Amino acid sequence: MFLRVAVFAVLFSATSHVYTQEAFSDALPPSTDAKSGEGTPESAWLDLRQSTPRNSRTQNAPVWVEAVTLLPAQSSGDMTSKSVFRIRVAQPSTNYQVLLFRLFFDDKPGQQPELIAWDESGTHVLRSGALGSGINLPSSDSVMIPMTGALSIDIEVAGDGKTVRAAYLDWMTSSNVVHPLGAERRDVIPEPFSSMPPLHSPTQDEEHFGTITATLASETIPISANIQESAAFQFGVETQPLAVLLTFELANPRIDAPPQIYLNGQDIGPVSLALPELADPGYRGEMESLVKQMHFQYTGWLRAQKIVPVTDLRVGTNDLIIVNGTGSGPSAIRATQIQLKYLWDKSDYLLQTSH
Repeated sequence: MFLRVAVFAVLFSATSHVYTQEAFSDALPPSTDAKSGEGTPESAWLDLRQSTPRNSRTQNAPVWVEAVTLLPAQSSGDMTSKSVFRIRVAQPSTNYQVLLFRLFFDDKPGQQPELIAWDESGTHVLRSGALGSGINLPSSDSVMIPMTGALSIDIEVAGDGKTVRAAYLDWMTSSNVVHPLGAERRDVIPEPFSSMPPLHSPTQDEEHFGTITATLASETIPISANIQESAAFQFGVETQPLAVLLTFELANPRIDAPPQIYLNGQDIGPVSLALPELADPGYRGEMESLVKQMHFQYTGWLRAQKIVPVTDLRVGTNDLIIVNGTGSGPSAIRATQIQLKYLWDKSDYLLQTSH
């Protein structure tokens, strides 16, 4: 008999969150449309940090990036001073009509950037809306922009623009995708570097093939290495499961010091992070004085998982705490959920005899 997991309490206040922004999803040109012998356009990595002249260097960019300009901060209609980075772009050919634009920025409340695409007449082609979720951490967000008729893309941000760090641009193509009918449909912007799709939290407990999935908290919760600034949950279990998996998304983690998990007062160890390729521009190095090794934060969201020892789980109320790893700075978690596996009528297992 499968028994429902009850979630009793979640500590800490929540902030709203936004998954990857999707500004365009239909009519992508298929990859087979490319002309025979036509070279594939390079991706572009644009450093938008405002360095002093003596520390700045001329950047290399593909020919389809024609210009990058920082316009002086000006007051907008609501009297807020805003800065604009203007990137002028030319389509490499008519086969490439949609641009993936990934922006790296400090996700500060009230200073969330917005992307605006313009055509030659100065008409808006697209406004992305505010990117990020105001978690006050280094982050990144992606938008797909239809570029038919568009000539430039503005990054508009409140203040002097120093919260904007970089942009990664890549032209999109399409191919036919098949998926099982029984699998959950996911709205995914395919990004390079093998990054994971966003994690969705079920609104109600779900049972599938003897496994119950229950959401502990869908909202964003800040955490740090201080136990007083951890994420704490209580959940109930009515029958002892055979296996337990904790899963959540983590923003701005230090990749060599993942969060620690405590269950019912016991330290059950760190989570495992699903890391993208090291070529991903989301990795940001940090050096400390008198320390030779560089440590890396990932300025985006990563998936974290932990197998929970069933021997530490209680029938009844359980207390779970997620605290950032030693030496890590502030982070945030979201879409926190737990899976409990039970026997069902088609369970596959082997009974080993002792020798």
